[in-house]
Amino acid sequence: MAKYLFPAIFDQGNDGSEGYTVTFPDLPGCITEGSDLQEAMSMARDALSGFLYGMEEDGETIPTPSSPANVQIEKGAFVALVEAWTDIIREETENKAVKKTLTIPKWLNDAAEKEGVNFSHLLQYAIKERLGIRKRSS
Repeated sequence: MAKYLFPAIFDQGNDGSEGYTVTFPDLPGCITEGSDLQEAMSMARDALSGFLYGMEEDGETIPTPSSPANVQIEKGAFVALVEAWTDIIREETENKAVKKTLTIPKWLNDAAEKEGVNFSHLLQYAIKERLGIRKRSS
């Protein structure tokens, strides 16, 4: 499994609001927020997982995470390590259902419905047979 652990900066800012902005100093552009600490941590995990998954898919090199002790922060902010599992994102993405629209003759549709044919299952089976896929590869 592709597991990562990156330092994140949690910053409440100076406007007195309850929320946090979360940034990852090693990953410019990876940013999220949450209305409270629990939501910010959850959003940080999601953002980090998705960001790193995208980098993997694009063939980009994942940088080595900085040591939390070396991360510069503003007053009032703090650093926390955030864990990401890109294999979970990959599994969800690859198994996501994709809707396909197809056309068949009415007489064939009527006969199949009379026999209780599950069109989705049959189409998946037929495509796997055509491609020579015996079971789903991970």
